Amino acid sequence: MRDVAIVSFAQSTKARELRNEIEILMPVVREAVSASRLPRSEIGFTCSGSSDYLQGQSFAFVGALDAVGAWPPIRESHVEMDGAWALYEAWIKIQTGDVDSALVYSFGKSSPGDIAEVLALQLDPYTVTPLWPDADSLAAIQARAFLEATGKSERELAEVVARSRRNAIANPHAVVSGEFDVEKLLLEPYVSSPLRAHDLPPVTDGASALVLVAGERARQLCSRPVWIRGIDHRIEPQSLGARPLVRSESTEIAGQKAGVHKGKVDFAELHAPYSHQELILRAALGLGDGVEINPSGGALASHPLMAAGLVRIGEAAIRIMAGHGNRAVAHATQGPCLQQNLVCVLEGD
Repeated sequence: MRDVAIVSFAQSTKARELRNEIEILMPVVREAVSASRLPRSEIGFTCSGSSDYLQGQSFAFVGALDAVGAWPPIRESHVEMDGAWALYEAWIKIQTGDVDSALVYSFGKSSPGDIAEVLALQLDPYTVTPLWPDADSLAAIQARAFLEATGKSERELAEVVARSRRNAIANPHAVVSGEFDVEKLLLEPYVSSPLRAHDLPPVTDGASALVLVAGERARQLCSRPVWIRGIDHRIEPQSLGARPLVRSESTEIAGQKAGVHKGKVDFAELHAPYSHQELILRAALGLGDGVEINPSGGALASHPLMAAGLVRIGEAAIRIMAGHGNRAVAHATQGPCLQQNLVCVLEGD
């Protein structure tokens, strides 16, 4: 296997953006490419992640190429997924030896439309979508099943929220942050029992981008490149009744394949849009109390749809670059109730 490293990362997030997707993306791509110190013309491959459903038109991702510059012609691909899966495709491309570097980016605006309606479109079109169940209600079904099966309490969910938003104070890209009292959080009304507003992901518009480089070239460009030591993703059945909602089997398998337990994990960036999902993911990955979880604040502090998973990988990478730990686990999810999961193990030099 070829050694592949992240040499730069950039992002932009706000609760509501007045700019369109291209205007959000352009400065983020420019920053990531500039920070990589690799001339744009030398980047061998470009891969993006976004959703046409979110943008409201087919082949909307093509317009994003205006942000990266498609002339002279470039090698380009796209996944109708979170940008973490675009990173996976770019990593595979580099592994083939066809290219030595790649630009990966993702973007999404949640604020203009009805997210409940949009996300219902990814459900079974014959038996579930006609009922129009919103994502928060589906997550609440999972949360209730999880609490009853494990004996966990709503207080533990509130503690996840309080810690996440406290961690987010130092994150300039967080949409929600601050000191939150657990007792006061538990007094808030339910949105969909047992989930309250703070248990849900905040509406976020944003984009993220990073540059991958193989081998010694990465060391030449970056004082502390962050190496992808393992990466894998798995998917579970679309039907919620055909999989155990109280655990994440796909995350367990992806974590094993990625080699999570081959060394000490200093911290983890878990893509848990709902508070109870962090507890499910921690169990799936076997992350004990000694592992710091979501030092950036995670998806409970900022959640740009189609970019939040790539942000988890990027946040872990820049933390390692800064010397705050040497080995991290980054996770991304897609689909209702943790349907599809990607696990990436990162290490510094």
